[in-house]
Amino acid sequence: MPQPRWISRSTLVVAGLFAAAALTACGSDSSPAPTGSSSSTTGSATATSAGKTTSAPTTLEISDASATQLCDMIRPELSNWRVQGPTLGRIGLNALVHEWALRNGGINGHVLADKAMIDRITTKSCADVHQQAIEALELPDLASGIAF
Repeated sequence: MPQPRWISRSTLVVAGLFAAAALTACGSDSSPAPTGSSSSTTGSATATSAGKTTSAPTTLEISDASATQLCDMIRPELSNWRVQGPTLGRIGLNALVHEWALRNGGINGHVLADKAMIDRITTKSCADVHQQAIEALELPDLASGIAF
């Protein structure tokens, strides 16, 4: 069935994000590892002065293929963000990052817990795209553009 003309990819992404947010709000903490990734989560336990053990934040390993996918998703949006301006562009970045996270095993919770991972991934995999996105969106870093 053909897609109605007024429904854009961004509209579908935003709808998917709201659905994912609803599931996350209701749901479980057991998210699968990113698809096609040699991912692992690591954490270390540290003792506090009160004798309680707390765990350090976990670091999610993202495969090169997943990192390339994120770069490939951002690259064509750069011109749109320059034309739309930083306000609409930031909404687009947020939707794009969450769509990428959903495609890679539903790691949205990890992204929200460690927003700087998006900067680390893009700086390592596509530094030029990372810099252009920061400039187009008028952000100090991409993590600042991730809202939910």
